[in-house]
Amino acid sequence: MAIKKSELYSKLWKSCDELRGGMDASEYKDYILVLLFVKYVSDKYTGKKGLIEIPNKGSFQDMVALIGKPEIGEEMNKIIGKLAEANGLKGIIDNADFNDDAKLGKGKAMQDRLSNLVGIFDDEQLDFSKNRAEGDDLLGDAYEYLMRNFATQSGKSKGQFYTPSEVSKVIAQIIGTNKVDSRDQTVYDPTCGSGSLLLKVAHEAPSGVTIYGQEKEVATRAMAKMNMVLHENEDAKIESSDTISDPLFLDGEKLKEFNFAVSNPPFSTKSWSSGIKPKDDKYKRFHGFDIPPAKNGDYAFLLHLIKSLKRTGKGAIILPHGVLFRGHVEATIRENIINRGYIKGIIGLPSNLFYGTSIPACIIVIDKENAEGRKGLFLIDASKGFVKDGNKNRLQARDIHKIVDVFTNQIEIPKYSRMVPVSEISDEKNEYNLNIPRYIDSQEEEDIQDIEAHLKGDIPKKDINDLNRYWEVYPNIRQELFSPSKRKNYESLKVDNSEIKTTIFEHKEFKKYSEKINKTYSEWEKENLSSLTGIKVGTNPKKLIEKISEKILEKFSKLKLIDKYDIYQHLMTYWEDTMQDDLYLLSQNGWNTEIIPIKDKKGKEKGWDSELIPKNIVIDKYFAKQNDELTDLQSELENIQQEMQTMEEENQGEEDTFEEARSDTGKIGKESLAKGMKMMKDNPDFVDELKILNEYKKLFDKKSEISNQVNEKGKEIDKNLFKKYNDLTESEIKELVIHDKWLSSIHTLIDEEMEQISHKLAKRINELAERYETPLPNILRDVQTLTKEVENHLEKMGFK
Repeated sequence: MAIKKSELYSKLWKSCDELRGGMDASEYKDYILVLLFVKYVSDKYTGKKGLIEIPNKGSFQDMVALIGKPEIGEEMNKIIGKLAEANGLKGIIDNADFNDDAKLGKGKAMQDRLSNLVGIFDDEQLDFSKNRAEGDDLLGDAYEYLMRNFATQSGKSKGQFYTPSEVSKVIAQIIGTNKVDSRDQTVYDPTCGSGSLLLKVAHEAPSGVTIYGQEKEVATRAMAKMNMVLHENEDAKIESSDTISDPLFLDGEKLKEFNFAVSNPPFSTKSWSSGIKPKDDKYKRFHGFDIPPAKNGDYAFLLHLIKSLKRTGKGAIILPHGVLFRGHVEATIRENIINRGYIKGIIGLPSNLFYGTSIPACIIVIDKENAEGRKGLFLIDASKGFVKDGNKNRLQARDIHKIVDVFTNQIEIPKYSRMVPVSEISDEKNEYNLNIPRYIDSQEEEDIQDIEAHLKGDIPKKDINDLNRYWEVYPNIRQELFSPSKRKNYESLKVDNSEIKTTIFEHKEFKKYSEKINKTYSEWEKENLSSLTGIKVGTNPKKLIEKISEKILEKFSKLKLIDKYDIYQHLMTYWEDTMQDDLYLLSQNGWNTEIIPIKDKKGKEKGWDSELIPKNIVIDKYFAKQNDELTDLQSELENIQQEMQTMEEENQGEEDTFEEARSDTGKIGKESLAKGMKMMKDNPDFVDELKILNEYKKLFDKKSEISNQVNEKGKEIDKNLFKKYNDLTESEIKELVIHDKWLSSIHTLIDEEMEQISHKLAKRINELAERYETPLPNILRDVQTLTKEVENHLEKMGFK
């Protein structure tokens, strides 16, 4: 049975449960990642020739044979050691001690913990040799998922090994590796951490690139090496040492130069110069720029990256915002870099994106090609584009795409992006200060209260004109809502506040625009239908979503009012939540329903389901009449139960009418009800109570009858449903999945976006109408009138 991508993530994260408690995430990640690595290479290379050799007694299956054995920890170390020795991976995969009783427990506790851990990975669904979606990185994505979660849980000082994948995607797409046509091109990261940034850059290159990385921490370098293998970049060169004091990639006595370089160095590190004398730096990284402050290494890493680029090299580095405006020697360095034309642009990011710090950061984009002729820097303020994700902020798909589009095409957008001339940056006012708010005012305009409107009524024309993006699409709706005021700069609302929304939503312009949205969606659907119906075993899910999502951006870019990136985000959210898992199932199993049993906590089957096609979709299409009958019965049953509950509540007082009809547990059942009625039958003191119980019994019997009908109808539908699932043809499955599940959901999301846009318009107009509805003099007159009435009333009561 194929595994959904989300289920793979869930199973891998579940493996961490076996290790929590004895150590924190910064430690147990080493165990989980090594086990994942051993499992992956064993599945992929056992009995085959490849870049990884699986030696005798050095595979994951050898670990499985140890489940339940007292010596499991010691023997796992031996297995990993053999695999490491056979592949030159000593110091990479053999750092975690699986026989450490301080972390894993002693005796039986360790035996059980490791047995359970290996058992989680020993799952038919986790057979990585069966990942048949050619070119898709199922395992690499799983590793990425683990890295993100480890970083989240590793604490402030231990999560810096990971660059958020969304930021990595931005960098990978803006430095130009998508134009690389040969693996001879090189990419370098001097502070590569777990290698995630390097891999994102390499992924953008159609033919790949040659990867170089250096990482100071030995354990983190080990993660990077494993990451490279899991992403099928086994030949990547990853070394370990301090980049500033001991750079390991050299051409003779000089730093090796690369086509591309990227970096997310530790922010503002104080010990950057440990082990060297910056003034005597033999690699001349600071020559002509000045030496960075002794206790802040931000510019040391930037200058190292610049020096490591070829004459036409391109790169990007993530640094805290302070590098843009701090003074003293850093201001001198910044001036020298700008005057050489090395900085192509700067992207200001939201705060709290990175692990280990919550401060805002920026991406400084370096481009040496034609640097001497560069007359301006392209700035983007992307600080407001994010979504909350737990205790961190995260860029969404729409934010990434917008940043990349705007930067790549140098599109100037008010309050978001701007090409700033070097002459402006260097003038007396700015003096090479690159703080983005100096050049881009991204603050929302203040909603100013109009004093005259408060005094005399009507709505300021300025506030109405501020809604111009709506009036470009709905010019006549404006005329329907407003008329000229007697005063020049004001307009009067022509409809009652309660009619604003109706006026908008029922207007022909609104309906016409809705039709235009639907037509645009239909065109997109028609153009992409063949791609969806053509899904087969081996289809690459990532390439498919990239194709259809780019098409939806293209289609909706031609429309006013609606934001194409909002539409894109709706599609990508649905992809992440639902469609992605479906594509992975289809790319591995093809078009079949894959019915799975549902089990209770004890492992007993209690029903069935289909991961690909939810039952409600098949019911709506093939069993709507029977389901309506079931719904009617359920509704009738609910009404009867409500009547019975009402009768019980109305007759509970000091004397409970139903007291004699209750069982020992306090519930009213068939036997207890009959017993109570029998007791009351010949007793004249219970005539009224018996009458009530008789009415209650009719409802009770009706409830039992309807309950049986509900059960029978449910079983009938389930039986027919099960048969239908097994009889579905491939064309029927495609219809259900593509049209009734995917496209129907996507269309609904777009409709909701359209509704939301117009709701915002109605809400704003209603807000303005209520704000200026009653002029201040009228309020004062009302206050005077009411005050007079109160005084008169008090006088009548004898008070003055």
